[in-house]
Amino acid sequence: MPNIKSAKKRVLITEKKNSKNASQKSALRTSIKKAKVAIEAKDENAAAAVKTASIDLDKAASKGLIHKKNAARKKSRMAKALSKAQ
Repeated sequence: MPNIKSAKKRVLITEKKNSKNASQKSALRTSIKKAKVAIEAKDENAAAAVKTASIDLDKAASKGLIHKKNAARKKSRMAKALSKAQ
């Protein structure tokens, strides 16, 4: 633990941010996984799952959780897989 007050504060803030980012990233991965499973199972709700995952990817990219090109690539691949499955 640091001795300087500002350094102590930074440690606390960093821990808080890390836990929040980890939670959001986990939720994002879950959303993407649900969409992939729906596509592979040729579920009738696959389009809705892909749309939800796309929205989640956009939000994550806008918050800096993932890179915007990473989000675009994942969205593109999901859309391509969905159209191929239908």
